[in-house]
Amino acid sequence: MTYQSGSDLSGVDFEDLVAEMIRRCGDTPDREGMMKTPERVTKAMAFLTKGYGESPEAVVGDATFSENHQSMVLVKDIELYSLCEHHMLPFFGKAHVAYIPNGNVIGLSKVARLVEVYARRFQVQERLTEQVAQAVWETIEPQGVAVVVEAYHLCMMMRGVQKQNSKTLTSAMRGIFLEDHRTRDEFMRMVTSSHPTVG
Repeated sequence: MTYQSGSDLSGVDFEDLVAEMIRRCGDTPDREGMMKTPERVTKAMAFLTKGYGESPEAVVGDATFSENHQSMVLVKDIELYSLCEHHMLPFFGKAHVAYIPNGNVIGLSKVARLVEVYARRFQVQERLTEQVAQAVWETIEPQGVAVVVEAYHLCMMMRGVQKQNSKTLTSAMRGIFLEDHRTRDEFMRMVTSSHPTVG
């Protein structure tokens, strides 16, 4: 069944909408433990979806640098937290982002920030993976980009099939990672290999 709004709710305060949701779920927003819940949920949702107000250009800023480096740059194990757009339940895991420079490199922390821009939106993992790859591709125009995301989805773990140990992996490739299997294989080996903690 497709939802069709019969009335305009745009003028209703977000906290009031949360309070009504609590009522419809069978509880009351007026009891002691939930009196501040609408306020907390409003703040939490603003943070969890802040990516809508951000852009790749803004988060990268001037953190691109001319550098004659021709080998792979991999930022591995970038933690990510997002919300499934189908059930508005969290999915979480790690992103691995690599690129082959073509005269420019990007600040390492900015790679993680690009992941954050798209993770902090209502998402599906497949689109998130593609968006991160495209953002790196357009930002520094490298020879190639590769992104792998591995995540656990609470919409599968808490409800529905309730499979606790299933993990979803998605990938997106651009440029030389698509054209040269040796480069792609090197990336996959680096992503799947285990290394001792530095320090």
